[in-house]
Amino acid sequence: MKHIIKKFFYKDSLLLGIALGLALPLISFGILYAVSTIFAPADKDYLIGISTVSLISVFTNLFTLRYYLVKLKFDKTGRGILLLTFVLAIGYFAVYMRIFN
Repeated sequence: MKHIIKKFFYKDSLLLGIALGLALPLISFGILYAVSTIFAPADKDYLIGISTVSLISVFTNLFTLRYYLVKLKFDKTGRGILLLTFVLAIGYFAVYMRIFN
């Protein structure tokens, strides 16, 4: 099993970077949103604002980006993660800061 996981994640591929760049923010958003709603005070629907949860989720890619670029030296995978991080960050500013109205 370990060999299969290592074979999948230890590739220098743009598509792997795009997949990781999309999957990690979605997973972290789900976890942070669930924690935020579970521990919310009685008078509020959530503990942390949705915009804050979204922003934190976008920048969880930076840890993965650093791992693939610095430690493994996989440039194509790092570029895919960076591409999705920029797309998600621009999307965040477009939705929450309303810069494209």
